[in-house]
Amino acid sequence: MEMVAHDPKDGVYSATSDYVHAMEVRGAQRTLYISGTMGLDPAGKPGGTLSEQLVLVWDNIRAILASAGMTVDNIVRQTSYLRDVSYAEENAAARVAALGGRGVPTTAIVVQTLDSDWLIELEIVAAA
Repeated sequence: MEMVAHDPKDGVYSATSDYVHAMEVRGAQRTLYISGTMGLDPAGKPGGTLSEQLVLVWDNIRAILASAGMTVDNIVRQTSYLRDVSYAEENAAARVAALGGRGVPTTAIVVQTLDSDWLIELEIVAAA
């Protein structure tokens, strides 16, 4: 499988260093769609802070990916649902760290979560 980032320089605004406008996936045989995943521990308890929830959510995503024989290297798209706009910078930094600096198409949306203790929810698309 080959992933090719597309960031045209003409006709569209520039992407920042932490994401790409589009990701072309060539030769993939499998696609995995991960539903909204929260920063909850294995017992279903949310981390007490945004930082704790970001660690938990990425641990959960890694576990889900592993169940499909994938890693974070297979992620081709991420959507973040944030309880507060002030979470955007820390969320982006956690994504960049989790992906080892590799940019993927991403969107962050500020929402009212179903439970007020849920500060972050991530939705992922991966391919292999």
